[in-house]
Amino acid sequence: MVLKDFYKVLSEEKTGDAKYNIRILVNAKHEVFNGHFPGNPIMPGVCMIQIIKELTESITKSSLMIQTLTNVKFMALINPEINPELRLELDVTTTEDDLVKVKNTTYFNDTVALKLSNVYKKL
Repeated sequence: MVLKDFYKVLSEEKTGDAKYNIRILVNAKHEVFNGHFPGNPIMPGVCMIQIIKELTESITKSSLMIQTLTNVKFMALINPEINPELRLELDVTTTEDDLVKVKNTTYFNDTVALKLSNVYKKL
């Protein structure tokens, strides 16, 4: 975990051959929110991308490096004081040439906060 104590995994469920539902709890008191933004904490997009990478590494049991990000759509602001619990739906597939493709949708409650597709290279 790049940011120590930034979030914790509450549950991980495999829902299909390559599909996972993961619930996390974001630490609203983490120091990253002191600067993003004071008095009105908003989840930094780069932190969400890092969380998805770390969860994918856990699923694949591999160290990964982002190769491409496509269709990155931040659809709603995540305020960790109001919505600290997030649900991430991940569709994770590994190609013949050892690339890991991920499609993600992140929710708080029933609100879609983020959609993205990315490809990682195994290290």
